[in-house]
Order: sequence, then structure tokens, then C-alpha cells
Amino acid sequence: MSSPDMYPPATWRLIIQPPADGATNMAIDEAIAEQVKAGEVPPTLRFYGWEPACLSLGYAQSVAEVDFERLQTRGWQVVRRLTGGRAILHTDEVTYSVAVPEDDPRVTGGVIESYRRLSEGLLMGLHLLGAAAQAERKADGRQTLKGPVCFEVPSDYEITFQGRKLLGSAQTRRGEVVLQHGALPLYGDLSRICDALVFADEAARDMARARVLARAVTLEEALGQHVEPKAVIAALSEGFARALNLRLTEASLTDQEWAIAERLRADKYAAEEWTRRY
Repeated sequence: MSSPDMYPPATWRLIIQPPADGATNMAIDEAIAEQVKAGEVPPTLRFYGWEPACLSLGYAQSVAEVDFERLQTRGWQVVRRLTGGRAILHTDEVTYSVAVPEDDPRVTGGVIESYRRLSEGLLMGLHLLGAAAQAERKADGRQTLKGPVCFEVPSDYEITFQGRKLLGSAQTRRGEVVLQHGALPLYGDLSRICDALVFADEAARDMARARVLARAVTLEEALGQHVEPKAVIAALSEGFARALNLRLTEASLTDQEWAIAERLRADKYAAEEWTRRY
């Protein structure tokens, strides 16, 4: 792990919000990134949750992989992220997002290098909670399984516990700003996501469930105990501050950010043209 002294001291904004629906959450992340890019707000670390449970699709993921009838039966939502990657079922988790100018030394270089740097904050936070998590580059630099579920296989510098994926992240670069967000499942059955996706038959669905459970892990399983979201957010915030030489100042969204988010939610993230465009 790099020394925090390699980064100049910086002040980032910390936003902690209650659970919201999927379209609102994705709209807020993009609104923050827009305002960071415009220089209207400082770099921002945000923590939030999801209510109701929501399946998020990667930017280029085919909507044909979603079983909408099963989603409706379970009362789950679906949204398409601005970032890439595969599907995640957001429930019983803590989600983080980071929006920072691309010239910040914590995110300079390519996607993989910035993943490595930001993962240091996540790792530090997990270590403070007592989880012996790791983040390493895959030996071949590629994912070896191409399935619809994000948590089946870790990518470069994503967080694992004893070889099983613990925290999945995705990133996009829009002009002069980097937006990265990720999900830390706290507890529950990670194979539930297979109820939201299309499979050739029930045997294939059962095989996918088994793969997810073998390759992914919740924080509760890693620690052997339940940890409340508030404690997880506090530890991750401290981890970012320590590992990346940050001073975090808790704040709220600006009126302009709320206005942008409301527009993005209505015109983009809650619109079928966006969600079902592939």
C-alpha cells in the first residue's frame, strides 16, 4: 500500500444520504460529477443505500439479460449505470461514489491505476473494521468469465476476501472528471441476483447461484458478525482520509445539484429509452 505522504493534503466533501430509489441514486452521482467538473463543488465522497432493491446494469450491458417479470414479482427496480461492468443487485449494502477532477494525483493515469489508488482508501476502511481484505491486479489482466453478474469475478484491484469478491466498483471518465462508485454487500443471500436475470433454464440458474456464492462474500461473512451501515460508513470514511491524505468535511448537496439530479432522473435514469436501449 502506498504511503499517504505521496499525496498532497486535500479537502474533500463527504455526503452521507439515506436510501433512495435507483434512478435517484444514479442521477445524484452524475449531478455531483457535473458540478465537480464545473468547479462548483469540491471533490466528493458520497455514501448511500437503495430502497427498494434495484438491479443496476452496466452502461453497455444488454437489457435482454433482465427478467422483467421476475423483477416485478419481487418488487425490485432496474436502472442503467453511467459506468461499465455487469449487473449488481443493490440491497443490504453500503454504496460509495467518488467524483474528483482527473488531474488529482489520486486518480491520474489510466483506469486500472486509479482503481489501485482509490482501492487503498477502501482497503484501509475494511481493515479498520477487521476484514483482512486485499486488492491485487489479476495475473492475466483480464476477467476470465463473461457472465451477467458483477460479483462472480473480481477485476483488477477490486476488493476480495480470501479470494472471493467483497466490494465491486466501476468507473467512468467524463471530460475532466472521474466518477467511480461501488457496492459493499453487508449481509444476505448474494445469489438473489440470479432471480432477476434470464437463464436458459432453471438448471442454468442454479449453476449461476452456486458460482456467485462460491466467488463472492458479504461483509458479515468475512467478519463473522453483523456491522451496522453507520459503522461501515464511518470506517470507510476514515480509510479514505488516512490512505489518501484527505480532510473530509461533511456537507449536503447544493440546490443546483438537486436541480440537476431531478432533471437527470426524469429525463434519463427513470426513462425506458435509457434503461432499455440495448
